[in-house]
Amino acid sequence: MNYNPQGDAGTSIDDDRVLSFMQWCELNGFSRSTGQRIISAGKGPRFIQLSEKRIGVTVGENRRWQASRLIETAA
Repeated sequence: MNYNPQGDAGTSIDDDRVLSFMQWCELNGFSRSTGQRIISAGKGPRFIQLSEKRIGVTVGENRRWQASRLIETAA
């Protein structure tokens, strides 16, 4: 399943929308095992417990997490 971060009309998805764990992995371009490793190391975004066995993350939280990982490159 490919996750498209654009809405039907080409608009950005809402910050409050919840992504499943697999959607989060696909959106960020890594495998399920890499996503699990990031979470286990405590280096991922804050997740929401959706049910006993499912977690998710909001689009806004994912954006904040991505912003926290930006690095400066030498020019």
